[in-house]
Amino acid sequence: MSKLLFTGGTVVTAEGSYPADVLVEDEKVTAVGTNLDANGAEVVDASGRLVMPGFIDAHTHMDMPFGGTMTADDWATGTEAAAAGGTTTIIDFALQEEGGTLAGAVEAWTEKARGKAVIDYGFHVAITDLRDDIKAELPSLAEKGVASVKIFMAYKGTPLYTEDDDLFETLQLSREAGVLVLVHAENGDAIAKLQQQALARGDTGPKFHALTRPEAVEAEATNRAIRLAEVAGAPILVVHVSCAPALEAIHLAHERGQTVYAETCPQYFAFEYEDLARPGFEGAKYVCSPPLRNPSNRPALWNGLKVGDLQIFGSDHCAFNYEGQKDLGRDDFTLIPNGIPGAEERAMALWTLGVREGKLSENQFVAALSTNQARIYGAYPTKGTLAPGADADVVLWDPELSTTATAENRHGNVDYTPYEGRTFTGGPAAVYVRGGLVYGDGEVVGERGSGRFVERALNLPSIGPVAV
Repeated sequence: MSKLLFTGGTVVTAEGSYPADVLVEDEKVTAVGTNLDANGAEVVDASGRLVMPGFIDAHTHMDMPFGGTMTADDWATGTEAAAAGGTTTIIDFALQEEGGTLAGAVEAWTEKARGKAVIDYGFHVAITDLRDDIKAELPSLAEKGVASVKIFMAYKGTPLYTEDDDLFETLQLSREAGVLVLVHAENGDAIAKLQQQALARGDTGPKFHALTRPEAVEAEATNRAIRLAEVAGAPILVVHVSCAPALEAIHLAHERGQTVYAETCPQYFAFEYEDLARPGFEGAKYVCSPPLRNPSNRPALWNGLKVGDLQIFGSDHCAFNYEGQKDLGRDDFTLIPNGIPGAEERAMALWTLGVREGKLSENQFVAALSTNQARIYGAYPTKGTLAPGADADVVLWDPELSTTATAENRHGNVDYTPYEGRTFTGGPAAVYVRGGLVYGDGEVVGERGSGRFVERALNLPSIGPVAV
């Protein structure tokens, strides 16, 4: 097996930064320290680089059916895009089919990943049909190394939508089953009514996607989900928090001492409502849920990341082509597939907009992208850290690397990038998964099918800032 010695770099973890070498052998970190003996290892010069634990993206949608179509990235192109952004592990959403089982969802997604993934991976199971046999099956997920499930409060009229009674019972059952409930918090009933009214008025353009999903429907659902979790005595994680009112409900829960985790995403910092209102149908490229917001929300979101109300930064990578997919909703915004690509740009956006602007430290950057994700989702300390015994997932980060995003230089399989023409400063120079190079010199070199399933088991951390 390969033996590597990373020398001359600055190790950056959630806890601190310091000059150190990192020795890797048989896919594991074996030592971190100064002046380590190479002892036959291949020496990798990390001078001028920040040596970070591989990033984890616990919010992706690869090869997923939605709205009568399928996401543009499969497990090959999607994980290649993630690797190009410094991500060494994803946790994707396996959807329970109508009438299907949770085990069936895991099996189906395992087949999707087989022979394709270039990085490591795990699954959340999205529960869409909480029958009695599914309730009995829930505890078996933990035995399969799947430590999380997802419930959608949005998308009324589709199989994804879940009523409050099923959400509440899932929370109760999850407490005993050893799995964490993730929730997409938007009031599906209010959105459905607002959409119906908008279409009746002839309001069909992309901007009405946001206008029929106002901040209040996210804030209300976030508070409702948190309170249901409180009654159930269960932890909960709110994904893709987009606005200050929703974050306020999370902050108040923390003040009460409730165990509530929360994620935000790059699109809420890089884009805004006005992008949905671009001329013609161009705004369709920016349709995602929750929708893009007024930039006035950003100071609260940055503060949430800084103080620990928001612990993780996921991509919600859900790519659809503009031609042939987004344009399904050209005459009806409710038919525009919801989602944008972002796995490749996630870390570069957070560094450029956050660290370089003084809003986050480099240690908080690592916490939000890697360590907190591993801790919350049950993969720590195998993932999320550079310490003896951890998987040798390593990112050599160049803080001065300049990258201008174009559709042509992206590594995914979508025909546009919402980041077209945007320049990032800071990016991965090289990315290693279990000691094997998967990305370097601007090219993905990892072998398709080399990614492995990561078994997870919950050991939930306390709420609050992990890095200072």
